[in-house]
Amino acid sequence: MQLDAKVPEGAIDEKWENHKFDVRLVNPNNKRKFKIIIVGTGLAGASAAATLGELGYNVEAFTFHDTARRAHSIAAQGGINAAKNYHNDGDSVFRLFYDTVKGGDYRSREANVYRLADASLAIIDQATAQGVPFAREYGGLLDNRSFGGAQVSRTFYSRGQTGQQLLLGAYSALMRQVEAGTVKVHTRAEMLDIVVKDGRAVGIVVRDLVTGEVTSHSAHAVVLATGGYSNVYYLSTNAMACNVTAIWRAHRKGAAFANPCYTQIHPTCIPASDEFQSKLTLMSESLRNDGRIWVPKNADDKRPPNQIPPEDRDYYLERIYPAFGNLVPRDVASRASKRMVDAGKGVGPLENGVYLDFATSIEREGKQTIEERYGNLFEMYNRITDENPYEVPMRIYPAPHYTMGGLWVDYNLMTTIPGLYAIGEANFSDHGANRLGASALMQGLADGYFVLPYTIGDYLADYLNTEPVPTDDPAFSEVRSEVDERVKGYLATHGSRSVDWFHKELGKIMLDQCGMSRSEAGLQKALSDIPALYEEFKSDVKVLGSDDSLNQSLERAARVEDFFELAQAMCVDALNREESCGGHFREEYQTEEGEALRDDENFTNVSAWEWSGDPANPTLNVEPLDFEYVKLTTRSYK
Repeated sequence: MQLDAKVPEGAIDEKWENHKFDVRLVNPNNKRKFKIIIVGTGLAGASAAATLGELGYNVEAFTFHDTARRAHSIAAQGGINAAKNYHNDGDSVFRLFYDTVKGGDYRSREANVYRLADASLAIIDQATAQGVPFAREYGGLLDNRSFGGAQVSRTFYSRGQTGQQLLLGAYSALMRQVEAGTVKVHTRAEMLDIVVKDGRAVGIVVRDLVTGEVTSHSAHAVVLATGGYSNVYYLSTNAMACNVTAIWRAHRKGAAFANPCYTQIHPTCIPASDEFQSKLTLMSESLRNDGRIWVPKNADDKRPPNQIPPEDRDYYLERIYPAFGNLVPRDVASRASKRMVDAGKGVGPLENGVYLDFATSIEREGKQTIEERYGNLFEMYNRITDENPYEVPMRIYPAPHYTMGGLWVDYNLMTTIPGLYAIGEANFSDHGANRLGASALMQGLADGYFVLPYTIGDYLADYLNTEPVPTDDPAFSEVRSEVDERVKGYLATHGSRSVDWFHKELGKIMLDQCGMSRSEAGLQKALSDIPALYEEFKSDVKVLGSDDSLNQSLERAARVEDFFELAQAMCVDALNREESCGGHFREEYQTEEGEALRDDENFTNVSAWEWSGDPANPTLNVEPLDFEYVKLTTRSYK
């Protein structure tokens, strides 16, 4: 496998403009001759479908939800970054670029990150024009707030529901194209495999989740916008339906999977309250703007938090990282909280959290101001915990959240399978080893609105006046037979344990051995335990019902099997990367102060894994990373 990133020549601020001029175009009359499939209708998928439809392409969008607007993008709460410099505090496109590369611990591709920072300006204009109700200052201008990993205010927000509002904007654009006839949306349809013919992507096979019908769909190009895979841990902040199947099935067909071990543990989640939970709830990172994080200085101090005076509190982020304080990047904040809990200073009934306290900001700003900024988040916390965060501190603890790994893509967002693109969280391209807060929405919309619509034409130009491969072609028949056999195999097992039991056991292994910290011994143990559990899954899983009706147990079985294979790739990748960087923290590689210790000589690269047929032994391909504009330095937030 050859990895050609196709990064243009020239200065960093000229690469994208030069590239847009150099790529081949498809004229407006010819665009209607092409058909494009998009899988996923979150911010990346909806914005891409809407834009490509507006350009005149024939688009078919697939979602397993009952409506496109239920995509997991709605769960993004805190905001979206853009280098508008409205606060006149020194922000710029280059500073956003710099902060993102640094925040990713120098493990991302410079050219892609600069393009993302540059596109941020247009994203805000686009969303505002769509009517997204961003918060505004007294004078009517759009407001900004701070986020982790930056010393400027560049995050645009809509209270604590920014993702939902942005998705409604993209959804309205998408529905406009549905009405115009350029986009067709298939709901309750899950992609179960991709079809490759003569080395290029030509379509997908999907299952109707209501009727069980398996159908084939062909196109000139396929775009995957299916999000991340943190549900491999079972307990995560992701919606329960989030899965890896689309991109993992593409990986099995030849798409390289890059940096699978780069998973982000978000520092501000409500701690688990018992072992029967099915998911965890994210509390927006924006809360760290006004909240102060602390634990009792004395591990034996069991007083209610409001009775612990300031002199007996350890505001540990402010103490350890004075320059950034509570706004250090997520990986740094998460590991610091873990150290506090591991030292016996955890709070709450299970002693598995730390405090996020708003008393100081309420005293300074007033309750009304805090309510205007975060009211819906405070209400959500109150409903879940039955505690009033206006009166007592929130309890938080890190939990699996975003995945920086994903399908390897070049500068055009094409995978190693020609004709197959991956956008948004489904690809690996922009965040390195740690995503800065408020950058997920930025990347999804940048890819969908402003990158893919330019680059996909360069590929399609070769197929002008050719029809998509017909769905009765043997390539489709073979894949459909594989899907049918796989589905019927789950129903024929007649085991004794539920799918969720296996998923939960897998999640425990992953969280313990490949979670917030990893070690050689732990990863080796995981690579022994996971295959054994996987074999047990294949022989003892129990899936009730049939394949010709709504069957959520059957849906989960297919997704969990893919998680078993992904989990092994994650552990192999983590074992191979003998350094600590961003969200990947190997216990053997840390400073005396417990900070991540990179190995720039050997690991300034992307690990792009190729499917070998054995999930525990993939083939490694490496893309070297060059840092010409942001020099490699030890990441410090002190």
